[in-house]
Amino acid sequence: MYSVAILAGGDARRFGGRDKSALVVEGRTILDRQIDELSAVTNDLRVIRREDDLVPGCGPLGGLHAALSAALGDAVFVIACDMPYVTAPFAAHLLSLAGDADIVVPRTERGYHPLCAVYGRACLPVVARRIAERRLKMLELLDEMRIHEVTADDLRRFGNCDRLLANVNTPAEYANLEALQDHKS
Repeated sequence: MYSVAILAGGDARRFGGRDKSALVVEGRTILDRQIDELSAVTNDLRVIRREDDLVPGCGPLGGLHAALSAALGDAVFVIACDMPYVTAPFAAHLLSLAGDADIVVPRTERGYHPLCAVYGRACLPVVARRIAERRLKMLELLDEMRIHEVTADDLRRFGNCDRLLANVNTPAEYANLEALQDHKS
């Protein structure tokens, strides 16, 4: 069984503290879009908010810890709440690759995308240790685990990589989504 966790507990400092999951893209909130799409992948879909964090104040790593702790499945597709264009086939593909790795993570010319990746249960003790040590960078977790890197070439069969992995960290990025809406493939 697979699980899905949408991380929606961030501070959104670069977005003025606004709830990015409530931003409207193509007439629907990002969170509604994600739930509708990712419900096709699993019956164990959770929205992880700040109050769900078992160890508050640890950023995305704390959200990952909460997601892994609550998940029913052995592999969890984890996505940030500010990514409106992720699809069920893409998430299912990443989950299908989880057997031989602790983390399945896309990598494009912009680098790794750890907030749109699959994490296996084997990550939980390492995440807990890193939190206890206050080593909270998601990218550094990749150095400690067996990863399966999903290349941009592999991602292209699910659509335009820039659109698929688009996220909204700033008001300018939100404004730029309009350009991506015209490039659906």
